[in-house]
Amino acid sequence: MSQAILELHADGLPSPRRHLAIAVLLLTLVLVVLDGAIANIALPSIAASLHASPSDTVWVVSSYQLAVLVALLPCGVFGEMVGPRRVFLAGVALFTLASAACAFSGSLSMLVAARFVQGLGGGAIMALGIMNLRFSVPQHLLGMIIGINAMTIAVASAAGPGIAGAILAVAPWHWLFAVNIPLGIVVLASGAALARTEGAPRRLDGKAVAANTLMFVLFFLGADRVAQDPLSGGLLIAGSAACLIGLMRIERRSATPLVPTDLFADAAFRSSVIASVCCFTGQMLGLVALPFYLQHKLGMTATEAGLYMMPWPAAVALIAPISGRLADRVKTAWLCAAGGALLAIGLATIGLLPADPRGVAFVVGTVIAGLGFGLFQTPNNRILLLSAPKARSGAAGAMQGTARLTGQTLGAIAMAVIFGVVPLASAPEVALVLAAAFAGLAAFVSLGRARHEVVG
Repeated sequence: MSQAILELHADGLPSPRRHLAIAVLLLTLVLVVLDGAIANIALPSIAASLHASPSDTVWVVSSYQLAVLVALLPCGVFGEMVGPRRVFLAGVALFTLASAACAFSGSLSMLVAARFVQGLGGGAIMALGIMNLRFSVPQHLLGMIIGINAMTIAVASAAGPGIAGAILAVAPWHWLFAVNIPLGIVVLASGAALARTEGAPRRLDGKAVAANTLMFVLFFLGADRVAQDPLSGGLLIAGSAACLIGLMRIERRSATPLVPTDLFADAAFRSSVIASVCCFTGQMLGLVALPFYLQHKLGMTATEAGLYMMPWPAAVALIAPISGRLADRVKTAWLCAAGGALLAIGLATIGLLPADPRGVAFVVGTVIAGLGFGLFQTPNNRILLLSAPKARSGAAGAMQGTARLTGQTLGAIAMAVIFGVVPLASAPEVALVLAAAFAGLAAFVSLGRARHEVVG
């Protein structure tokens, strides 16, 4: 066999095994995204069924998000140590078992605990999904597959509320978690299709993991409290920052630290992470503000508001695979800058233009915002992931998820502060303008790497 053929087979899995591996990874992504989307819709039903207060029931969602944040970086390191396939499938198994525990929960405390375990499994899936993808797909197809990845997330997010509503119409909330079980079993049964990659010798420092866990716990609790009690919330966030400093001191001599400072030395990786945090901050601000805008400013019902929200994910699903192909031919810095600018224009259109009772400006703005978000996400993810060596794909994938969740948490904090200091009648517009500013900042950060980037 010639050297060229050997190199071709070494770059990704052979067909048809490659297609099965991609299907497994995308199905797992649907599993995780759908679970997050349907859990939000189920909160009122869960509160009524378990005789819990709405404020306590929110922890069904919060415990999952916290566990994902805690698990992402350690799972990325662990996947690099023992092999991404093993840790990924272990995450799927844990997620599936925890889904069964959620389905059979008879109390809120049991459900919250099961959701936390489910989040640990979800963290392993999110951290190692991309690393498995890199070892499964040839380099020249990676941009397109990342686009399909983004489209899958958008479609699953858009379908989540509808699927949840359909299930709740005929069955109790327990079935929302039970549907994960057969999907998880299918993924585990097909897991052999994923590339078998050996790990690299390295050490996972227990002190670093403890500091990482405390950092995210304090950050999350502070974010949850800062609007109601700014002093204690601010102190918790300051404690989180102190943990980050301590974590950096613990790992200052490590060649492959938990927080991938070695990857941050690369300007492309650094700028893409910063841009991602800014973009997701704007996205979360916008997605929280838009329903309030529709219901309080335009006087729509919740059902009407849900329908008016659908153009955003539909536009993302439309543009994401296209932007993946464009990333093979155009500098990702330009694509990301254009996407961030479109996202900013779309959000500002809604926030600054006079309210239109028919919602025409709203639909136009959300379509523009969705196109911008999809155009930004795919090439930004591409440069973030490809700027890291294959052996460090676990850390890169974990950092991608951490950037997304950090941005979304910052957006939620900003929205809570706005609701606390601005009258409800004008709070959505203020939030949308601020969201546009963050999207513009993401575009500016992305544009800064254009002169150093080479296409291809």
